[in-house]
Amino acid sequence: MRISRVASNSLLPSYPFSPSFKQSISADTESINVDEETIYQEEEDTIFALSSGGGGASIGSGATAVAVIRISGPCAFDALRELLSPYSLENGAKKGEEEIKHMKIPKLPKPRMASLRTLYDPLSVAKGRSDNNKCAANSMQERRDPLDSALVLTFPGPNSFTGEDIVELHCHGSRAVVHGVLSALSSLSSTPITTTQDGSNHPPSPPRKLSLRPADPGEFTQRAYAHGKLGLVEVEALADLIVADTSLQRKQALQQFDGRLSRLYGGWREELIKGLAHAEAVIDFGDDEALDADDDEDDGDGNDIENDGGMSIWGTIRPRITSLREAMNRHLADASRGELLRDGLRIAIVGRPNAGKSSLLNLLAGRDAAIVSSSPGTTRDVVEVMLDLGGVRCTILDTAGVREEKEEGVNEIEVEGMKRARRAAKDAHIIVGVVDATDFDRGLEAVKELIHGNDSEFEGELKNGNVIYVLNKLDLVERQGDQSMSELSDSVTFGISCQTSEGVDGFLSSLTSQALSLVSGSDDGTDSTMNPRLLTVEGTEGAVITRARHRRHVEEAADALERFEQLSGQGYMVLDMAAEELRLAASELGRITGAIDVEDVLDVLFADFCIGK
Repeated sequence: MRISRVASNSLLPSYPFSPSFKQSISADTESINVDEETIYQEEEDTIFALSSGGGGASIGSGATAVAVIRISGPCAFDALRELLSPYSLENGAKKGEEEIKHMKIPKLPKPRMASLRTLYDPLSVAKGRSDNNKCAANSMQERRDPLDSALVLTFPGPNSFTGEDIVELHCHGSRAVVHGVLSALSSLSSTPITTTQDGSNHPPSPPRKLSLRPADPGEFTQRAYAHGKLGLVEVEALADLIVADTSLQRKQALQQFDGRLSRLYGGWREELIKGLAHAEAVIDFGDDEALDADDDEDDGDGNDIENDGGMSIWGTIRPRITSLREAMNRHLADASRGELLRDGLRIAIVGRPNAGKSSLLNLLAGRDAAIVSSSPGTTRDVVEVMLDLGGVRCTILDTAGVREEKEEGVNEIEVEGMKRARRAAKDAHIIVGVVDATDFDRGLEAVKELIHGNDSEFEGELKNGNVIYVLNKLDLVERQGDQSMSELSDSVTFGISCQTSEGVDGFLSSLTSQALSLVSGSDDGTDSTMNPRLLTVEGTEGAVITRARHRRHVEEAADALERFEQLSGQGYMVLDMAAEELRLAASELGRITGAIDVEDVLDVLFADFCIGK
């Protein structure tokens, strides 16, 4: 499904615009280019899907106590009436107008109020004699088999998640029930039924077929975006919330979902559009629209702007843009903590063979995740285990032992394993160097060689300096081992025993603190020393960059503002070029929030959603 959504102009200032300004902004706020005929056709479809896990959603999936089936679209309520009817509404297609008027069509539950109802199977063939009534007196009529007893909720549009009429069926979660309800909904697209408006005194409408089909992945959220119920940043936050593994990931996704990131970028874009409106007015109407050069202006911080003989055409705009660029740069200087929290940290365990790397991994995981053997080189590939360390999603990597290739017993498979160990360490955010206390010198040399990397394939030191040294097998040495620890006094070092678990708790606590330090911080992208009227957007506390896409667009916007600052000091001759840089910066921010040109982003984003969301 392709989206037909016109971007909101709510960020535009309320004062009049010049003609060229309106023309330049219209390019940013056009609806996304789409095939309108295709859109209208697809928007008429009503979609349905299993929105909860289990219930036979896929082969091999287990049953759950409750399964939620969601229906959204113009025919959602008609489909529900058909499921609630013990008799086929298809018979209305065979009756005259007088008989249709007296047909009893099930009433829907009150909006947003759960109602326990019996769902009937339109595919069933069991027959029984109906009650005598005006509609089917003295006739045989198909009586359907019950599918399930379910809680039914209705959400009339536009006050719903998608902005359309929505039905939620909270069924029992067995495969048989879920499959039966989904099959029943599929069958309705080929069956003409009699419909009516709930609560209306009008007779039922003539029979018609329902345009009902299974939903594509992410299509419910896609429709919510198309109807303006969610912005692009909120859609991304919802995707993050659905796959959140830890408490901090959940909190970050919820902070973004409540709109604070959209408000931050929207507030910045509003400032840019105000400056652009001023520039376009000067371009179209001449010097008269410039701020009065005879008057000294205040830049908002109490500092006067002196008359510069024609250079003050930007008035107070230039210092405001300068402050805005500085705010963007502070927003970018966050050590990528938002992305790290969203994507998770990688922690590589490295060292010589038989140093205890796999044993340490098993201790951290609380299970036998890796094979432990006294034979050197047992671990050949990278073994990954996901852990929640203080709310941070961390992938622990157990790597192959690193030693000299000329040592006895080393073969080409182990050499490849060592190459993968170096790659894992190079990409890791934290490195845990495990050193055998009974072979301290060689163990320490191997870890340092891997970190500093004299291999031609991995030239230079690792980008990340977060290294924790672990001196293992303390139970096999006398306490003179403390002398070896002194050689690592400049590094974070722990003495442990994987055999007795001595020191493991202290090491794990330090590792957790190290992980938290990489994703924590109080920088919210604003500078309290600058003009608060410019940079403080209400309700944006804690807003951080969570995706590389956001970072790229903010960087482009900041670069455009830097070019504006250079051009804005060169007078009227380059006024249009300076205004163009403001327009480019506003466009970059608009691409983050989905105001303009985001169809390629939507295609990728919605494809990553699960079916039913």
